[in-house]
Amino acid sequence: SEFGLLSILSGVMFAGNEMENGHLLVTELSSHPRLSPDYPADVYWKLYASRIEQLPLNNHYFNGVIYHDIFSFMELNEPEGNCAICQQDLCCHLSYKMAEKWKDDIYVLGAFDGLHVICTLLKCKSTDRNTCGQPVETAQTKFEMFSLSGTFGTNYVFPEVLYSGVQLAPGEFEALTDGHLVSWTSKPVLSVTLFGRWYETDPSHTQRISSACFCNAN
Repeated sequence: SEFGLLSILSGVMFAGNEMENGHLLVTELSSHPRLSPDYPADVYWKLYASRIEQLPLNNHYFNGVIYHDIFSFMELNEPEGNCAICQQDLCCHLSYKMAEKWKDDIYVLGAFDGLHVICTLLKCKSTDRNTCGQPVETAQTKFEMFSLSGTFGTNYVFPEVLYSGVQLAPGEFEALTDGHLVSWTSKPVLSVTLFGRWYETDPSHTQRISSACFCNAN
Protein backbone atom coordinates (compact mmCIF):
# COMPACT_ATOMS: atom_id res chain seq x y z
CA SER A 1 0.00 0.00 0.00
CA GLU A 2 1.09 3.60 -0.67
CA PHE A 3 2.05 6.06 2.02
CA GLY A 4 3.37 9.60 1.98
CA LEU A 5 2.58 13.28 2.42
CA LEU A 6 -0.04 15.05 0.32
CA SER A 7 -0.78 18.77 0.31
CA ILE A 8 -3.60 20.41 -1.62
CA LEU A 9 -1.14 23.16 -2.62
CA SER A 10 2.05 21.16 -3.21
CA GLY A 11 0.73 17.77 -4.30
CA VAL A 12 2.56 14.59 -3.31
CA MET A 13 5.87 15.37 -1.62
CA PHE A 14 6.74 11.73 -1.02
CA ALA A 15 5.04 8.48 -1.92
CA GLY A 16 6.37 5.02 -1.22
CA ASN A 17 5.21 1.49 -0.69
CA GLU A 18 5.67 -1.29 1.78
CA MET A 19 8.54 -2.80 -0.24
CA GLU A 20 10.77 0.20 0.41
CA ASN A 21 12.78 1.12 3.49
CA GLY A 22 11.07 3.16 6.19
CA HIS A 23 11.22 6.95 6.12
CA LEU A 24 10.62 9.70 8.64
CA LEU A 25 8.50 12.27 6.81
CA VAL A 26 8.73 15.92 7.93
CA THR A 27 7.48 19.00 6.11
CA GLU A 28 5.79 22.36 6.68
CA LEU A 29 2.10 22.70 5.77
CA SER A 30 -0.05 25.82 5.84
CA SER A 31 -2.62 25.88 8.63
CA HIS A 32 -4.84 28.16 6.47
CA PRO A 33 -4.42 26.91 2.88
CA ARG A 34 -7.62 28.64 1.70
CA LEU A 35 -5.91 32.01 2.21
CA SER A 36 -3.25 31.15 -0.37
CA PRO A 37 -3.65 32.59 -3.90
CA ASP A 38 -2.69 29.12 -5.18
CA TYR A 39 -5.62 27.42 -3.46
CA PRO A 40 -7.69 25.63 -6.12
CA ALA A 41 -11.15 26.85 -7.05
CA ASP A 42 -14.18 25.25 -5.42
CA VAL A 43 -15.52 22.16 -7.17
CA TYR A 44 -19.28 21.68 -7.45
CA TRP A 45 -19.25 17.90 -7.43
CA LYS A 46 -22.90 17.31 -8.34
CA LEU A 47 -23.15 19.76 -11.23
CA TYR A 48 -21.70 17.77 -14.15
CA ALA A 49 -23.39 14.45 -13.36
CA SER A 50 -26.79 16.06 -12.75
CA ARG A 51 -26.73 17.47 -16.30
CA ILE A 52 -26.12 14.12 -18.00
CA GLU A 53 -29.08 12.69 -19.87
CA GLN A 54 -30.15 9.35 -18.39
CA LEU A 55 -28.92 6.37 -20.40
CA PRO A 56 -31.17 3.42 -21.33
CA LEU A 57 -31.78 0.96 -18.49
CA ASN A 58 -29.35 -1.93 -18.22
CA ASN A 59 -30.06 -4.70 -15.71
CA HIS A 60 -26.60 -6.29 -15.84
CA TYR A 61 -25.42 -5.06 -12.46
CA PHE A 62 -24.12 -7.16 -9.59
CA ASN A 63 -22.97 -6.60 -6.04
CA GLY A 64 -19.43 -6.77 -4.70
CA VAL A 65 -17.70 -5.96 -1.44
CA ILE A 66 -14.93 -3.42 -0.82
CA TYR A 67 -13.82 -3.12 2.80
CA HIS A 68 -17.17 -4.46 4.07
CA ASP A 69 -19.20 -2.04 1.92
CA ILE A 70 -21.64 -3.57 -0.58
CA PHE A 71 -21.07 -1.85 -3.94
CA SER A 72 -23.23 -1.99 -7.04
CA PHE A 73 -21.04 -2.90 -10.05
CA MET A 74 -21.42 -3.16 -13.80
CA GLU A 75 -18.79 -4.63 -16.11
CA LEU A 76 -17.29 -2.56 -18.94
CA ASN A 77 -17.80 -4.97 -21.83
CA GLU A 78 -16.74 -2.63 -24.63
CA PRO A 79 -13.41 -0.86 -25.26
CA GLU A 80 -15.18 2.50 -25.14
CA GLY A 81 -18.54 3.86 -24.08
CA ASN A 82 -20.67 5.91 -21.73
CA CYS A 83 -22.01 4.17 -18.63
CA ALA A 84 -23.88 4.91 -15.44
CA ILE A 85 -24.73 2.97 -12.31
CA CYS A 86 -26.88 4.09 -9.40
CA GLN A 87 -27.22 3.03 -5.78
CA GLN A 88 -29.80 4.82 -3.63
CA ASP A 89 -29.44 8.55 -4.37
CA LEU A 90 -25.99 8.29 -5.96
CA CYS A 91 -25.54 7.88 -9.71
CA CYS A 92 -22.00 7.50 -11.09
CA HIS A 93 -21.26 8.36 -14.71
CA LEU A 94 -18.25 7.23 -16.75
CA SER A 95 -17.10 8.07 -20.27
CA TYR A 96 -14.03 6.12 -21.33
CA LYS A 97 -11.89 4.85 -24.19
CA MET A 98 -9.33 2.11 -23.72
CA ALA A 99 -6.13 2.37 -25.74
CA GLU A 100 -5.62 -1.39 -25.67
CA LYS A 101 -7.86 -3.83 -23.80
CA TRP A 102 -6.03 -6.85 -22.37
CA LYS A 103 -8.24 -9.94 -22.24
CA ASP A 104 -7.27 -10.73 -18.64
CA ASP A 105 -8.11 -7.22 -17.41
CA ILE A 106 -11.75 -6.91 -16.33
CA TYR A 107 -12.97 -3.45 -15.33
CA VAL A 108 -16.16 -2.39 -13.57
CA LEU A 109 -17.91 0.85 -12.73
CA GLY A 110 -19.04 0.87 -9.12
CA ALA A 111 -21.22 2.95 -6.80
CA PHE A 112 -21.69 2.98 -3.04
CA ASP A 113 -24.08 5.28 -1.19
CA GLY A 114 -23.67 5.11 2.56
CA LEU A 115 -21.81 6.89 5.35
CA HIS A 116 -19.27 7.56 2.63
CA VAL A 117 -20.26 7.98 -1.02
CA ILE A 118 -18.05 6.49 -3.73
CA CYS A 119 -17.86 6.32 -7.53
CA THR A 120 -15.11 4.08 -8.84
CA LEU A 121 -13.69 2.57 -11.99
CA LEU A 122 -11.59 -0.41 -10.95
CA LYS A 123 -9.85 -3.51 -12.25
CA CYS A 124 -11.01 -6.84 -10.87
CA LYS A 125 -8.45 -9.23 -9.43
CA SER A 126 -9.22 -11.86 -12.09
CA THR A 127 -11.72 -12.57 -14.85
CA ASP A 128 -14.07 -13.93 -12.16
CA ARG A 129 -16.53 -11.14 -11.29
CA ASN A 130 -16.60 -12.39 -7.70
CA THR A 131 -13.08 -10.95 -7.31
CA CYS A 132 -14.18 -7.40 -8.16
CA GLY A 133 -13.30 -5.23 -5.17
CA GLN A 134 -10.51 -7.47 -3.91
CA PRO A 135 -7.01 -5.94 -3.66
CA VAL A 136 -5.08 -5.96 -6.94
CA GLU A 137 -1.64 -4.54 -7.71
CA THR A 138 -1.00 -4.95 -11.45
CA ALA A 139 -2.78 -4.07 -14.69
CA GLN A 140 -1.96 -3.95 -18.41
CA THR A 141 -4.83 -1.94 -19.91
CA LYS A 142 -4.26 1.74 -20.69
CA PHE A 143 -7.01 4.31 -21.24
CA GLU A 144 -6.85 7.02 -23.89
CA MET A 145 -9.33 8.99 -21.81
CA PHE A 146 -11.75 8.71 -18.95
CA SER A 147 -14.24 11.05 -17.29
CA LEU A 148 -15.79 10.09 -13.95
CA SER A 149 -18.51 12.01 -12.11
CA GLY A 150 -21.31 11.44 -9.63
CA THR A 151 -24.43 13.03 -8.17
CA PHE A 152 -22.74 13.74 -4.85
CA GLY A 153 -24.79 15.54 -2.23
CA THR A 154 -21.67 16.42 -0.25
CA ASN A 155 -18.89 18.86 -1.10
CA TYR A 156 -16.33 16.66 0.64
CA VAL A 157 -15.15 14.62 -2.36
CA PHE A 158 -11.57 13.42 -2.83
CA PRO A 159 -10.27 12.13 -6.20
CA GLU A 160 -7.69 9.37 -6.57
CA VAL A 161 -6.08 7.63 -9.55
CA LEU A 162 -3.94 4.52 -9.06
CA TYR A 163 -1.73 3.01 -11.74
CA SER A 164 -0.31 -0.50 -11.99
CA GLY A 165 2.08 -1.16 -9.13
CA VAL A 166 -0.22 0.85 -6.83
CA GLN A 167 1.34 4.11 -8.03
CA LEU A 168 -0.34 7.42 -7.36
CA ALA A 169 -0.85 9.71 -10.36
CA PRO A 170 -0.49 13.31 -9.13
CA GLY A 171 -0.65 15.88 -11.92
CA GLU A 172 -1.90 13.35 -14.49
CA PHE A 173 -5.61 14.02 -14.03
CA GLU A 174 -7.77 17.06 -13.37
CA ALA A 175 -10.84 17.64 -11.22
CA LEU A 176 -12.82 20.28 -13.09
CA THR A 177 -14.89 22.84 -11.22
CA ASP A 178 -18.17 21.41 -12.56
CA GLY A 179 -17.45 18.16 -10.74
CA HIS A 180 -15.89 15.58 -13.01
CA LEU A 181 -12.49 13.92 -12.97
CA VAL A 182 -10.79 13.76 -16.37
CA SER A 183 -7.61 12.36 -17.89
CA TRP A 184 -6.59 11.98 -21.52
CA THR A 185 -3.58 9.71 -21.24
CA SER A 186 -2.64 7.08 -18.72
CA LYS A 187 -0.41 4.26 -17.67
CA PRO A 188 -2.12 0.90 -16.95
CA VAL A 189 -4.99 1.72 -14.59
CA LEU A 190 -5.86 -0.03 -11.34
CA SER A 191 -8.59 2.35 -10.20
CA VAL A 192 -10.08 5.80 -10.67
CA THR A 193 -12.14 6.86 -7.66
CA LEU A 194 -14.13 9.75 -6.22
CA PHE A 195 -14.45 9.40 -2.44
CA GLY A 196 -17.25 11.44 -0.87
CA ARG A 197 -17.94 11.73 2.85
CA TRP A 198 -21.20 12.53 4.64
CA TYR A 199 -19.88 13.90 7.93
CA GLU A 200 -23.40 15.00 8.88
CA THR A 201 -24.56 11.38 9.09
CA ASP A 202 -22.11 10.20 11.77
CA PRO A 203 -22.09 7.94 13.72
CA SER A 204 -24.53 5.28 12.43
CA HIS A 205 -26.05 4.62 9.04
CA THR A 206 -27.99 1.66 7.64
CA GLN A 207 -30.00 1.54 4.42
CA ARG A 208 -31.65 -0.93 2.10
CA ILE A 209 -29.65 -1.16 -1.13
CA SER A 210 -31.30 -0.48 -4.49
CA SER A 211 -29.38 -0.41 -7.76
CA ALA A 212 -29.68 0.37 -11.44
CA CYS A 213 -27.11 0.67 -14.22
CA PHE A 214 -26.92 1.94 -17.77
CA CYS A 215 -24.36 1.75 -20.57
CA ASN A 216 -24.03 2.91 -24.17
CA ALA A 217 -21.07 1.64 -26.21
CA ASN A 218 -19.66 4.00 -28.81
